[in-house]
Amino acid sequence: MQYWFWKRICRRFLIPAVGGRCYSAAAVVVLALLATGCQTYQHKNKVVFYWRAGDLDRAATEAEKEADRNAGDKDAIIWRLEEGAVLRGGGRFQDSNNAFDLAQDKMDDYARKAKVSVSREAGALLSNQANLPYEGRAYDGIMLNTYEALNYLELGEPDRARPELIRAYQRQQDAVQDNQRRIEKTQKEAAESKDKAAIDRSEQDPTFQAAIQKSIPAINDASAYADYVNPFTVYLDGLFFLADATGSSDLERAHKSFERVLDFDGPNDYIHRSLALVNDRINGKPLSPTTFVIFETGCAPVRDQIRIDLPVFAANVYYVGAAFPVLRVRDNFQPSLTVVANGVSYPTRAIASMDSIIVCDFKNELPAIITKTVASTITKAAASIAVDQAANNQNGIAGLLVSVATTAYQISVNIADTRTWTTLPKEFQICCFPTPPDHKVEVCTPTGARTVISLSQPTGTSSPSAGQSGAFSADNCLNVVYVKSISVGTPLRITEFIMK
Repeated sequence: MQYWFWKRICRRFLIPAVGGRCYSAAAVVVLALLATGCQTYQHKNKVVFYWRAGDLDRAATEAEKEADRNAGDKDAIIWRLEEGAVLRGGGRFQDSNNAFDLAQDKMDDYARKAKVSVSREAGALLSNQANLPYEGRAYDGIMLNTYEALNYLELGEPDRARPELIRAYQRQQDAVQDNQRRIEKTQKEAAESKDKAAIDRSEQDPTFQAAIQKSIPAINDASAYADYVNPFTVYLDGLFFLADATGSSDLERAHKSFERVLDFDGPNDYIHRSLALVNDRINGKPLSPTTFVIFETGCAPVRDQIRIDLPVFAANVYYVGAAFPVLRVRDNFQPSLTVVANGVSYPTRAIASMDSIIVCDFKNELPAIITKTVASTITKAAASIAVDQAANNQNGIAGLLVSVATTAYQISVNIADTRTWTTLPKEFQICCFPTPPDHKVEVCTPTGARTVISLSQPTGTSSPSAGQSGAFSADNCLNVVYVKSISVGTPLRITEFIMK
């Protein structure tokens, strides 16, 4: 909140009534009251600024500090997610999984307790939705398990990656039903509210609806996948069960996952090549040595807030300013890579847009956000009027200070819930090709940066498990090159590992 705004309030209410002597003291009191109440998550989040600048050491230090400081409060999950992503970006894969495990434990705990308690919801009516515990969104849980699986693969522990991918799959199955229950819960609470008529009229007001649509342009343009499905998670599922198949059922799962990615993305030569590898294994042929490149680029959308004059048809109040969240898309990103292997160029191709996934989730959540914000605004407006009326019956400074305090409080809690996982990428891209004989690939960016990678070569051989086709050797393994770019101006972070 701007200083000049509160200065105007103090001058308007305090100086005429009690004289200039009280101005400075009153201003200090009001400003102190509001100093912490007006900050949104985005204002407090220093992690993302270091992250976008490519300063992962400072981002990690800040993320660990905030995650530990908020370990026991309402923001515990969101800070653990930020911590896990930043540590993963810095190559601290086990530390990253430790943070993700803490986030997952809390998310699972909330799920077991059937979401938010009634008392917390009631408290939010007099405050704001940002004061409720952050329980994690559907895509948070899916990406948490996806990143954990990748961390275990980088650590050479595929047996621990398998259950994470199974959890990610289950989260995608459960998300649609969870969202429907959330909508029904919000609608039921609104229907039982004594201000139901006012809530309905406010939500349906044409001026308000126009302001909402005009202020949230991102949801109108983004293409969406099936609700709560992350095609990159599905792709990784296929890749894992291709490489680590212990029987025909795993190979069938890999085939189905790659086919699902085709359904989302349309024709894609790289996915067709992956399907051909699965078919070879199903038909008893050895696995052809293949290199897969995964490119994670940019930063996901963040939530900001906008103020909309809300028509409140209750308590003789006509318009009250209310804060609503809005998505801001981040466009500073490397649009693609070109990977050169054995003299052939392979451009990466997008298979999953986190922009679209997050926008889709936001669109699904928006009706509940609007209903809760409208209900909260009406409740606070009515409570403020009641306090002001009581204050008007008092004489002198006491009544005036009560009135100023209620005004200050109402504005201080008029903030939107802008909590969102800010260190997720904007997009996932892939390419794949036969592993070159010299085991060297060159990664090239559109800006001209070039990096040569030496692919790992396994030593020794192993016999296939029951139901597996072909032996594991240097001639039939899968190499994965994982490339991360946060922005155009930051260096690529590249790791490489063998899946099988």
